[in-house]
Amino acid sequence: MRITGFIWLEQFVEKMARKHNVDPEEVEEIFASAPRYRFVEKGLIPGENMYAAMGQTEAGRHLIAFFIHKEDGRALIVSARNMDDAEKKLYRRK
Repeated sequence: MRITGFIWLEQFVEKMARKHNVDPEEVEEIFASAPRYRFVEKGLIPGENMYAAMGQTEAGRHLIAFFIHKEDGRALIVSARNMDDAEKKLYRRK
């Protein structure tokens, strides 16, 4: 999967900061470091599905980010949080 850029909506940025203590820079770091992608669900708009990206920040934090892959290649970030133990195990296996 090729991500050409990011779409940040204030409502999602605020929720990530408030609920999960994650900022946009950390999310962009995981995309820059060869994340593991997985399909989550089919989107409401044909061709724009929800995916998860699992990766590690430069500081070593393991994050999972949920995004809609737009037709132009950009990622609309919907949420991001710390990986749970099962997700870390899956991330390390692949």
